[in-house]
This record gives sequence, C-alpha cells and structure tokens, in this order.
Amino acid sequence: MPCSPMSPTVTPPDSSSPDAQGSDAAGAERHFRALEALYASAPVNGLFESHLEIPQRGRSRVVFQVTERSFHAAGAAHGTIYFKMLDDAAFYAANTLVSDRFLLTTSFNLHFTKPVREGEVIAEGRWVSGRRRVFVAESRLVDSEGDEIGRGTGTFMRSHIALSGLPGYRAE
Repeated sequence: MPCSPMSPTVTPPDSSSPDAQGSDAAGAERHFRALEALYASAPVNGLFESHLEIPQRGRSRVVFQVTERSFHAAGAAHGTIYFKMLDDAAFYAANTLVSDRFLLTTSFNLHFTKPVREGEVIAEGRWVSGRRRVFVAESRLVDSEGDEIGRGTGTFMRSHIALSGLPGYRAE
C-alpha cells in the first residue's frame, strides 16, 4: 500500500515578515546550510547515524540509520527514536522560516503505525502554519520499504537564543 502524502493545506508565509527569505535566495540558502551545520554539531546527534537536508523553505529531511543500539527488549526501534526523528524533521522545517532565533519544541504529538528494525528511515518535515512567535510543523517517517511508520505534529516557539550565537550555526 503506498504512503499517503501529508496534508496539502499550508498557510503561506507572511512575505512582510523580517524572516521571510523568499526575496533573498542566497540568504535563505546560507541559512539552510547553517541549520544543517547546527544539526551536525549537536552532541546528541553524535549518538546516531543521521544527517539533515533542507531542500527549501518550510521543508526538511532527516536520513537516519536505525541500528540494534536503539532497540527495545522486543527487537525493534524504541519509541524515543521515533520521537527524535519526527521532532527533528518538524523542528528544522519550522526553523527555516526563522533566521534570527532558535526555536523550542513546546508540544509534540506522535502516532506509531509500524515497528521498524534495522535500516534507513527518512523523516520528512513540513511547516504548516505560524509566522511570528509560534509555528506548527508536521513530519512523517518512511522506512526503507517505502511504508509510513509514524507521523507527528509539533508546536514550536521562538526562544531568546540567537542562532548567530550558537557555535554550530555556520554556513559551510
């Protein structure tokens, strides 16, 4: 059975916002690459074989290798791994719209649809709404067979942490 795509309803970004980067494509690309570097620099990501890709504003993709190290007692990936992948993808999709501040996850709902054992899992994140202080993004997990194994929706809020002050936030 093919994967169902995420809902197509998206609120368009506010082009008058100081963080709307559609008019400055080079600036947006620098921001996206800096977010990818920030992801790679996070100490927690040293525990996992994963990498972030940001193809465009409001979208992200985390490619993750599930290994036996993340299994629960019954031999499949523990739910914390699902949460990490879903949260990361939704978070970075939302943070593509904000170039000055680090966002914080304020809530996250997730649904498990299939257990995953070893192999590549892709988390696809997509911004849904929010333009100023609070952002909503959704994400889904797809296993190496192309099946959706989980999905989630998160709410993210601007923090007082400047992205430019974070050592990992840099365009390569």
